[in-house]
Parts: sequence; C-alpha cells; structure tokens
Amino acid sequence: MTDQSLIAAGKRTVAIERDALTQLHEQIDAQFAAACHLMMAVKGHTIVLGVGKSGHIGKKIAATLASTGTPAFFVHPVEAGHGDLGMITANDIVLTLSNSGNSSEILTLLPALKRQGTKIIALVGNTQSALAQGADVVLNATVNQEACPHNLSPTASTTAALAIGDALAVALLEARQFTRDDFARTHPSGTLGRRLLLKVSDVMRSNGDIPAVTPETSVSKTLALMSQKGLGMTTVIDDKHTLLGVFTDGDLRRVLDKGATITHACIGEFMTHQPQTVSADTLAIEALENMEARKITTLVVADRQNHIEGVLHLHDLLRAGLV
Repeated sequence: MTDQSLIAAGKRTVAIERDALTQLHEQIDAQFAAACHLMMAVKGHTIVLGVGKSGHIGKKIAATLASTGTPAFFVHPVEAGHGDLGMITANDIVLTLSNSGNSSEILTLLPALKRQGTKIIALVGNTQSALAQGADVVLNATVNQEACPHNLSPTASTTAALAIGDALAVALLEARQFTRDDFARTHPSGTLGRRLLLKVSDVMRSNGDIPAVTPETSVSKTLALMSQKGLGMTTVIDDKHTLLGVFTDGDLRRVLDKGATITHACIGEFMTHQPQTVSADTLAIEALENMEARKITTLVVADRQNHIEGVLHLHDLLRAGLV
C-alpha cells in the first residue's frame, strides 16, 4: 500500500468511529439515567463483566469507575462460572458488556445472579438480544458498522462501549460531587496526587538540617555553616528561634559587589530582613509557584509567631516529583 492509501484507511477508520459516537450521543436516554441511579444506590461494588474485546473495554471501565468514586472491579465471566461468581453479592450491581448481547459465557451467569437479587445493567449493541431481555437496565451501544472493512473486527463498537463507560463514570462523578482532592486520594502515586496532597511539611528540611545563626555570628562562620548544610542560605534567629532574617549566596554576591568589608563583620549587618516564609500546611505545589514567581530557590517554613519549623529548597520539590 502507498502512503496515501494508509492515510486514507486511517482517516476512514476515524470517520466511522466519529459517526458511531455521533449516533451514540442520540442513544443516551432515560435508561442511562436509570443505570446511574442503580449504581449510585448500590451498597456494594459495580462488577464489570465482558469477554474478548468487550472484556478489555470492561477492565478499563472498571478502572475508571474505581478511580472516580464508584467502587468497581472486573470479573472474567469464564472464571465467574468456575467459582469467582462468589465474588458477586446481592449488594453489588453487575455491568455486562457484549456487542451481540448473546455471549454465552455471560448468559450462563444470569440465572444465578438473578436468584441472589443482583441487579444487571446490559451494555449491548443489540437491544433485542437475550442479554438485553434479561437485564434490569439496557444501555444502547448500537453502531451502524465497524471500521473494519469486513465489518467484523470490533472497532466502532468497542469505541462506543468505552464512551458509554466514560459517560457513566463522569455522570456519577458529578452526581457524587467527587472533587479534585477526592481524585488525588485515589491517585496518591500520580503527579496529580502529589500536586494535590503533598504539603510543605512532607518535604521540608527540619530540626538539625536547618541552617541557623544569630545576628552576632561572624560572616566567616556563617559561610562555613552554609557550606556544611548545602542549601545556599541560612536563617538568622534570636534565642527563641524567632526568624529575624536570612542570608543567601545571592546576598553574599551583592555585598561583595558593593565592596563591603566582611572579614570581621557580623551577619546581622548583611542579612535580608523580613524574608518570604511559608506555612508547613501549605500545598507544596503552591510553595513551588511562590518560588518561581519570586525567582528564589528556598523558603523558610515558619508558624504564625514566626518561629522556624523548617526550610524548603527547590531540590526537595524536585525529589518529590513536583518539578
């Protein structure tokens, strides 16, 4: 095939699936709302069943539901028929996926599910199928054709099923008033989770890692401490650990540029008074934005009485994966 033929095939596939989604848009009706109400009311989990390509889509739908506030997991129908059916209770609801609506592996399970009172939602491409007839709610995922030129390989139909799964997840997310913070709690290892959950107190330097001198400390001793702590700065405090100022590598350059004599001077003469601070319970991402706006690499962490609790360096945020 030529490049143009390959491009044409790709565009044709996307066009067919686009048309399938346009059709699907018109098929979302009161049955969709009924499915949402059932899933909202359930005391247990949403169990997703599917075989073949529908099974792959079902796994993704279950994962999306679970991460957006609707407890869910996938069970393979074949394994369910050999004992895993015990994972499904009357407190659960079952979402079944089958384009034909006649998957024998799923139909075999219906009598047992009904006997225990489990509600069934059928996401099907054939609303007159056996699965649709046996379900409590039917979600219509009918498509006019597959993108496959033989109209055989599940393509447009799986796209439609995936879209309905996403639509359910988003509708339920909104109905449950699922927030960004809720999302972060289900994604603690992800970038978004870190951004929404990680606080300054989680990453700041504290206790013995805080460089601190008094105003009377000599510049030479101060520089030695700064080198030892490796933060490019030090805090300047009084005997109650109240923050009086800071002295940084940048301050040193500015002092030297002015030709000041520092050999026998005290750091209190050159420190920056009233430095920028941040509270320990501030989100780390907010502290990072503060640093970027002010073009600084460190922030002193202090309480409301201006007592030092820690120091936050840009490298700490790098290690935390925020940069």
